[in-house]
Amino acid sequence: MTSPERLRAALRETPREEWVDAALTAASERPETIGRSFTQAGRRAGRTSLPGEPGWTADEAVRALLLAALPADRAETEIGDLYRYGDADEKRAVLKALPMLAVGSAGLPLLQDAIRTNDARLLAAALGPYARHLDQAAWRQAVLKCVFTGVPLAEVFGLDERADRELAVMLAAFADERAAAGRPMPADAAALLGRLTCEES
Repeated sequence: MTSPERLRAALRETPREEWVDAALTAASERPETIGRSFTQAGRRAGRTSLPGEPGWTADEAVRALLLAALPADRAETEIGDLYRYGDADEKRAVLKALPMLAVGSAGLPLLQDAIRTNDARLLAAALGPYARHLDQAAWRQAVLKCVFTGVPLAEVFGLDERADRELAVMLAAFADERAAAGRPMPADAAALLGRLTCEES
């Protein structure tokens, strides 16, 4: 799992560091600027991959750092609003930032919303480290939705630690349905089912 410090260091290697510095300085001195900078980040910071931080783009990193700068008494409300009214890229940035924010389980409704969507990128982001706040039943359903929608199971944080017998039963039922329809099981799901079955025997 990455950290704000690592994201900030990686952003220093990006071509638009000057705007990034100005936005983050303003965020610490005038929190009322955070929302505006958050929405501008895609255009101003760029969407290039972040050096040394696989899976992160520059705009996502800036947005995560802006969220981390929110005052504690405003964080929960503003994070919820930025997610609710944001576009897909902004929603994904919020989801990826949640493990770095001192919001406890307050971000759980955002996670649940993302899991209900059919946006594979949001689903993948929802199953990052913050998904530890999902109870086991909800987590299993989210993993199964990844299999349905083609999200690689490698995106699921802590999969090997949380996968259990009940998930194996669900995957086996899904495999039977696919076989009956003459369709193969996704390779990563088949491999997980195989591992879980071996552990039981």
